[in-house]
Amino acid sequence: MRSLLGEKEFLELRTALEQEPVASIRLNDAKYSVDRESISPDGLQPIPWCREGFYLEERFTYTFDPLFHASCYYVQEASSMFLGEVIRQQIHEPVTALDLCAAPGGKTTHLLQTLSADSLVVANEVNQARVRTLADNLLKWGRPNVVVTRNDPADFKGLSGLFDVIVVDAPCSGEGMFRKDKGAVEEWSPENVELCCKRQRRILSDVWQALKPGGLLIYGTCTYNVRENEENVKWMCEEWDARPVEVVVPREWNITGDLTGSDLPVYRFFPSRTRGEGFFMAAVRKEGSLSEEPDRSMAFSGKKGKKKTSKNKTTSPGPVAARSSMEKAGQWCRLSGMDYIPVYTGESFGLFPERHAELLNYLEDKLHILQRGTPVGEWKGRDWIPASILPFSILVNTAAFPVYEVTYEQALIYLRKEAFPLPGHLPAGYVLVCYREIPLGFMKNIGNRANNLYPAEFRIRSSYLPEQIRTL
Repeated sequence: MRSLLGEKEFLELRTALEQEPVASIRLNDAKYSVDRESISPDGLQPIPWCREGFYLEERFTYTFDPLFHASCYYVQEASSMFLGEVIRQQIHEPVTALDLCAAPGGKTTHLLQTLSADSLVVANEVNQARVRTLADNLLKWGRPNVVVTRNDPADFKGLSGLFDVIVVDAPCSGEGMFRKDKGAVEEWSPENVELCCKRQRRILSDVWQALKPGGLLIYGTCTYNVRENEENVKWMCEEWDARPVEVVVPREWNITGDLTGSDLPVYRFFPSRTRGEGFFMAAVRKEGSLSEEPDRSMAFSGKKGKKKTSKNKTTSPGPVAARSSMEKAGQWCRLSGMDYIPVYTGESFGLFPERHAELLNYLEDKLHILQRGTPVGEWKGRDWIPASILPFSILVNTAAFPVYEVTYEQALIYLRKEAFPLPGHLPAGYVLVCYREIPLGFMKNIGNRANNLYPAEFRIRSSYLPEQIRTL
C-alpha cells in the first residue's frame, strides 16, 4: 500500500486502521422511513451514496432494539451500500438478478430495496451454515420477490443468459476488515492474496455464462490490493466480451479510483478518505444488448444436466386445501397491485409473484432451493393457520387481526418468547403484537392465557438488560 499510495497517504491509512470502526445502518423503507433533511446533527447522519443509509454517532444496542428484530433496518457497512448507487444509475426496468455470494444478506436486501418490485432476486450461498442466516434475514426483510438457493457457483454455468444483473461480492483477503476484525489481520499473507485471486476468477468464470448479453456484472471485495481488484477487472475485460461501466461519483464523496494507472472506472473506499470500512466495487457489461438476447424459451427447454434435488421443492395440496389457502391469503395479505400464485412446501404455503412462475419452475429443476416468496400459512387439522413469519412480510394485512400495541418492556419479554397476559377485551384467536405500530409477531389468545408464537430461532437469548440502551 505504501508503494501504491505514497508515504503520506499510507501513514494516513495506517492511522485510520488504528481507530474504531464506523457503525452504520440501512433502513427498510417499506417498514420504516425518516426525512433525511430533518435529521438532527446529534442523530442519524445520512450516507451520501445511499438514500436509506445512515451513520450512527453511537452504535445501537441491536439485541435490545425491537425495531432491529422487526427488520426495520439492516446493520451494514456504509461503503458496501455503494451497490445501491450503481443499481440506480445503471438499471431502470424490472430485471432478474442473482446475488451469487449472498450471505448474510446485506447486498440482497439492498437489491430488493433498490430494484423495482417487479424484479426477481435470486440469493445464493454455498455454505450450509451461512445460507440459513441468509434465508432468515430475507424472511425478516419481508419481500416476496426473492428465491434463496444453496449451490456452488459452478451450478450456474448451465443457466445460459438467465440473469440481467449478477452481483459477485467475492470471498477475499479481507484487508478492508482489518480494524473491525483482528482475525483478518492474523490470517493475511501474500500467499492468501494470490489464493483469493484464483478463487475469485474461478467464481467469475463459473457465473459469466449465466449473464445475458447486455447484462451487468457487479464485482466487489472488502480488500485493498490491486491483485484482487483492478487486475481481476482487467482480466474479465481481456478474457471475455466485457467492458467496464462508469458510475458518476461526486468529488466530495472522496471515493478512490484506479491505483494501477490504467484509468479503469473502479471505486475503492479507504477509511482514511471516506467514512466507513474498506471496500472495492466495479461493474462490467457483457457485450451485446438485451434486445439481442436468445429466445427466452431456449432457457426453459429442458436442457440435459444433473438435476438438483431440493427437500423444499414445491408440492401440490388437495383441492380443498388449495382453495382455502387462497381464501386465507386474500384475508391475511394485501394483494392489490400484483398477482401472486400459491406455492406449497410440505404442510406450508406461501405467495410468489405470478409473473415469475415459469422461472421459478425452471430454477426448482436446476438448483437447490431453500425458500421462495412469502410464507403465509400452515395446514393444521382441516384448516390453515397464519405462519409465524407472516408478520414480517410487507404483504401482511394488519387489519385482518386484532392488534395489541406493547411497551418497550413488553416487547423484550415477547422477543425472548416468554409469556405475558393479554388484555381481557381482546378476542380469542391470533393477535398481532406490534411495537410502535410495527408488527413483531403473533400471540394466540386462548382466554385464561396466551401462547407466544414468536419464532423460536429468532428469540433473544440474553436474559440481562444493559444499563445503557440506544435504539432507533
